[in-house]
Amino acid sequence: RGNTSAGTMGIDLKAGGRKKNTARTAPKSGNVYLHLLVKLYRFLARRTDAKFNQIVLKRLYQSRINRPPMSLSRISKFMEDKKGDKVAVLVGTVTDDVRFLEVPKMRICALKFTDSARARIVKAGGECLTFDQLALQAPCGENTVLLRGPKNAREAVRHFGSPGASGSHVKPYIRAKGRKFEKARGRRASRGFKVKA
Repeated sequence: RGNTSAGTMGIDLKAGGRKKNTARTAPKSGNVYLHLLVKLYRFLARRTDAKFNQIVLKRLYQSRINRPPMSLSRISKFMEDKKGDKVAVLVGTVTDDVRFLEVPKMRICALKFTDSARARIVKAGGECLTFDQLALQAPCGENTVLLRGPKNAREAVRHFGSPGASGSHVKPYIRAKGRKFEKARGRRASRGFKVKA
């Protein structure tokens, strides 16, 4: 037996080691315009005391899954009870909603707008702002409403967990919802047993 105790063992840094902090400090994207926005908001976060700039900077780093899109109908729902000429700020994409018939006049700042969403906002007398325009108008985030899209609305999230487990409502990966697909033992009382929901 060697005299190496568990207390003196080190971390094998060459094999990967220990990552103390895995939070992003820059975007992974190669988009030069995104990098310019990061440069701008890094300056604003450093030179102002506004928490708004720090939050926007952090969200600019995020992956696309963590920057979910938001529809016009959802944005208008959040903005309808806001007093004054406030700007809705979304670090992500603004999408159109064909079910939403009357688009109110709104000022929205986002990374990206779909063509139809942009056309409907402008037609209603609203305004589509970019983040560099917002930085000139509201360098500390005054008169803004910071919004986020629904992160867990992706179809893939429905499959997270174990389907068939007791109390689980997880969607299984199956070809069809017919009699032949995952409808036997554990799913029907007539086939041995049925797992309680």
